[in-house]
Amino acid sequence: MSRDRPFTSPYLLAAVLAVLLLGISMGSLELGSTSRIGLGETLHGLLAMLGLKEPLEGSLQTIAELRLYKLFTSIGVGAALALSGALFQGVFRNQLASPSIIGVTAGASLGASVMIIALSGSAGSFFLVERAAGLGPIAISVAAFVGAVLSTLLVTLFATTRGRISVPTLLLTGIAVNAIVGGAIAAIQRFSVEEADLMRALMTWTFGRLEDRSLYHVLTIWVGLGLTVSIIPRVSSELDLFSAGEEDAHNLGVNTARVKWLSLGAGALCASLAVAVAGQIAFVGLITPHILRTIVGPAHRRLLWLSLLGGPVLLCGADLAQRVALGHGALPPGVIMSLLGGPFFLLLLLRNRGQVEAW
Repeated sequence: MSRDRPFTSPYLLAAVLAVLLLGISMGSLELGSTSRIGLGETLHGLLAMLGLKEPLEGSLQTIAELRLYKLFTSIGVGAALALSGALFQGVFRNQLASPSIIGVTAGASLGASVMIIALSGSAGSFFLVERAAGLGPIAISVAAFVGAVLSTLLVTLFATTRGRISVPTLLLTGIAVNAIVGGAIAAIQRFSVEEADLMRALMTWTFGRLEDRSLYHVLTIWVGLGLTVSIIPRVSSELDLFSAGEEDAHNLGVNTARVKWLSLGAGALCASLAVAVAGQIAFVGLITPHILRTIVGPAHRRLLWLSLLGGPVLLCGADLAQRVALGHGALPPGVIMSLLGGPFFLLLLLRNRGQVEAW
């Protein structure tokens, strides 16, 4: 069960998370895929991007920019996935709900994959996601959002009976959606295997990718995150009242339909944009809110804001740790988070066996 009272001050925890994120960011900028430049030169490159210094010589400025784009994208993706998970868990009133578990990220990935195929036409080399020009990246982002929204609606409709959300049905529907989408993506990849560029783009959405990001990816995730953050004051107190059930919240004067669909829409937007810029990265939205909830309690006015720091610390920290351990053999972010999140999910199930048996 979640703590009703915070174990520590949320302001203290926010300060600790901010310091951790700053340290992880410095380490990530120092430890890139090449040793040609270090932290000082990368920061010089940042000032050059802002017009405050002269650009670095030759390709060094490009290398510095790629490192910075990766870092800013990673921070945005981690924050978006964590916030999405916190919103879904609040609406569904269950710690096991997250964008990856209930199929939202899978739906976004399928939408993006279908759009990639549509844009590629008959020649897969026509469209390469990382270097696409024009409206291609925007179309993929829109398709990812549509896929995430459709998955959210499907799971919510199947899990809702007489106005009440059934947790077992929610999780089972999420499993079914993940299985169906996984099969559809595998089929798409099977028919695209002979097109190297197209296959590479599709694999990005399957295993996640934070390398070779651009200004478009940074702006996409941060603009979307900014839109989502704006709804936090509108739903945080109401989501606390949801913990006793939608009917009780309604009797207390909460517009439950507005809060539910606003939270679900914002969560789907966060998850879809994270997928659009980085592919499928599971379990950030499961692990982060759970850990934060055990430290500062279940109040969403604290939990939602702290998720914006906790998610980047988890994602960027895991990426930095594995790069220190594995060097150039580092795994894609989706793989490393699945290796961490899968056992964590099983531990949650074991810890809540009594509650699960009562469903």
